[in-house]
Amino acid sequence: MMPPDIDKIISGAVRQALARNKGTRTYASVTLAAAQTLIEKVFAEAERMGVPVIAAVADAGANTVAVARMDGAITASYDIAVNKAYTSAALHMSTADLARLAAPGGDLYGIQHQGGGKIVVFGGGEPLCAEGATVGGIGVSGGTLQQDTHLAAFAKKYWEDNICR
Repeated sequence: MMPPDIDKIISGAVRQALARNKGTRTYASVTLAAAQTLIEKVFAEAERMGVPVIAAVADAGANTVAVARMDGAITASYDIAVNKAYTSAALHMSTADLARLAAPGGDLYGIQHQGGGKIVVFGGGEPLCAEGATVGGIGVSGGTLQQDTHLAAFAKKYWEDNICR
C-alpha cells in the first residue's frame, strides 16, 4: 500500500524537474504521423522509379517509429532498412558518409561489427535533423545502392522542406 502523501511527493518532484528544465530547448521529434508521411513520400518516389523498397524511420533514440514494405520488395531489405535508420539516428550521419569512414584505412574501419550487427556501412540511411540536432533517421532498402541512397536523401529533403519547419 502506498503512503497517502505519494501524490504530493510525485507532484513536487515533477515541479522541481520542470523548474530545472525551464529554458531548456526542445526539438522537433519524429512522430508516427511524420514517419508515415516520410514513408509515403519515399514509396511515391520509388514507384516513380519502378523499384519496390522497404522504408523505416527511427526517432532520436534510434528506436523504430514506423516501417513499411512496398509490394514486391525483397524480405531481406526489412532488417537492412531498419538498421540504416538506426545507424543514421545513432551516429548522426548518413550511412553513405559512414561507408567512407568505415572503409579499410578509415577512422571507423570495422565499426559495422559493433552493436550486434546493427551498424550499416553503405548508402540508404540519412539522419533527420531539427535546429541542428539529430532527431531521427530514415532507412531505405530494396533497390541498388544508388537508388536507396537517392530515396533516403529524397526523404531527408522532404523532412527539411515540409515537416521540420
